[in-house]
Order: sequence, then structure tokens, then C-alpha cells
Amino acid sequence: MTRRTETTSMGSTAIPATMRGVYLPGDSTAVVREIPVPEPGPGQLLLRVGASGICGSDIGYIYREHKSHRGVDGPAYQGVVTGHEPSGRVVAAGPGVRQFGVGDRVIVYHIAGCMNCDNCRRGYQISCTGASRASYGWQRDGGNADYILVEETTCIRLPDELSYVDGALIACGFGTAYEGLRRLAVSGEDDLLVVGLGPVGLAAAMIGRGMGARRIIGVEPSEQRRSWAEGLDLFDATVGVEAPGEVIADLTGGRGASTTIDCSGSRAGRSTAIENAAEWGRVSLVGEGGTLETEVSDTLLHKQLTLFASWVTSVPAMAQLADNLVRWGSRPEKIVSDRLPLAEADAAYRMAAGAGTGKVVLVADTDLDAS
Repeated sequence: MTRRTETTSMGSTAIPATMRGVYLPGDSTAVVREIPVPEPGPGQLLLRVGASGICGSDIGYIYREHKSHRGVDGPAYQGVVTGHEPSGRVVAAGPGVRQFGVGDRVIVYHIAGCMNCDNCRRGYQISCTGASRASYGWQRDGGNADYILVEETTCIRLPDELSYVDGALIACGFGTAYEGLRRLAVSGEDDLLVVGLGPVGLAAAMIGRGMGARRIIGVEPSEQRRSWAEGLDLFDATVGVEAPGEVIADLTGGRGASTTIDCSGSRAGRSTAIENAAEWGRVSLVGEGGTLETEVSDTLLHKQLTLFASWVTSVPAMAQLADNLVRWGSRPEKIVSDRLPLAEADAAYRMAAGAGTGKVVLVADTDLDAS
């Protein structure tokens, strides 16, 4: 049974009545279920998903067990289709949609806000204070599916030069890194120290290069991840966690790095970012979880440091990032180590939760732009 058609470069194809969606029971498994394909209402778009990334927050808060976080009563995950890093192509549009139409390629910002509070009006729907705030893959159906229903207000255009996998990475990890580096105002005058070389740290290195950082140094305790990062040609040098200060001092002429970003979300990682910042340096904290512990006088006050903390990014900044990546000739998909089809979601989550190297992404069975 079919009920609608989608228009592609090859003509019209049927939109099925049902689709596959991935759910996380909270016992370190992923389950693929058959569910109805939704229809867009006012201001909404139906996307055929091209790619959907697996985020570290999914592993910590949903995959292994259903946890809560500040400001949420009960588990943050509400038993919906998972995945908050999707990109895809518009196949249907609801009434009142103005900016996008069938056939447009888009990236989805992963929070649907009230659009009335101050944060939403600034584009930071991540910090929406309205009662209607909902995150794709957490409180409303997300992108680990064949199709996803989204609000037009959460979409930005995916440039033709970028793939759906590029778009999926911009949707969260690259946006998070970009916001942290924007706060630091990284430029050609700066050395950049990146602590934690998971997907967000790799994104920070790629973006930092595009912003002009003259030297990029990575710190990572895992030899496997460090080896993977070195092969991507994103860093001028990478170091382990044994006496990293000595190596960083040697690389920076004893000064330390003028800009540092912690993507590890660990107390040790944050300390490394702060302790190895140069005098008058700027430090960005973007890694989730853990605690911050530091000596204040010598480490912070006497070095005149500025600390920034940011949570994802804004819709306008994400659009700016997509355009900048094209201008820089940078491809986020470079940091992807594993691409799996939706049917292999359980294996994909096991990879992402294990001792993986780069980013794990679920991809469509067919090429959306050619099918």
C-alpha cells in the first residue's frame, strides 16, 4: 500500500506507508522496528534520510541505560526513534512551509524549540526555555530511520558540494566544535591545542585549520585513536597523556597554546587544556560530563586566562559552518571510520560504544540524489 509520491532526479517514486526505525531499549542493544511513515503538518517537512550519525551522548545516556540530566524529570530518552544527527532530502512539505521544497537537501538541527523565548529567537534552540522543547532522537522521533518528520525551523540547506554524511556530522559534532572555536576567535595568530581526539576533537582540528590556526596539537590517551588521528593529516603533532606539558611546551617555544579546547569531557582532559594554555590564553570547554578541578591562582588568575563553555551551536552558526566548510575545501566525512546500513544498527552502536577510532554513521541503502 502506498499513499504519496516523492519526486527525484529520476522521476517519481512511491513513499511507502511504513518504514524502519531504530530504538534503544537501554540494555546495550539497538532494535529495528517497522513503523508508519508520518505525514507533515503545518510548518513541517518529511525527509528521506541520507545519513545519520551516532553521537557519544547517545551511548552515555540512552544506549547503555536510560539516564536523565539537569532540567529533565525522569529519563531524557522517551522511547522514540533514535538519532539526532540526520541529513536528508525533502520528499513532502506541509502547509505553510516557505523556505524549503521537495528535492531540497537539508541538515537537521537537533532541537525543536518553542521559537518564542529569547534563546530560540537568537537561534540557540538547544537552550530553549519553552515547554515545547524537544530533541530529535530523545523526546521526538529522530533520524535513525528511513524517513524523519522535522520542523522547517530546524533545517538548514546542505550545500551541493557536501554529502549527506558531511551533513550528518555538521548536525551535531562539527557544530559543537565550531561554536567552541568561534568563542575562542581562533585565527592565524594562534596555536590550537585539542584535547580528546574522538569525533568532536577531530572536527575541532579540521575547523581550526580552516579558521587559520598556525599549529594544531592533539592530546589523546588512546594509542589507537591517536594513530587514526595522525593518519587524517589534521594535526601538526599528537601526544599521549604522559608528560604532555613537556611536549606541548617544546612545540610552542615554552609558551603553551594561545587557544585550547577540551573535547574529552573528563576532569583530566579539562586540566590538560587549562594547564597548557599560554598566558592570556583562551580555553573552550565543549565535552559533556565529568567535573572541573583546577588550581586557581597560578593556573587561572596569574595567567590571565579566559574560559568559555558552550553547548552545541545555533542554527545560523550551523548554516555558516556548512558554507565555510565548502569555502575551506574541507569534508567532515573524512573522520568517518565506519558506515553501516540501517539494518545493521545494532552492530553500528556496538562499534560506537566500543574502542572505536573515528565516527560511526548509518547511511541510506541507496543514493538519494540518484534514486
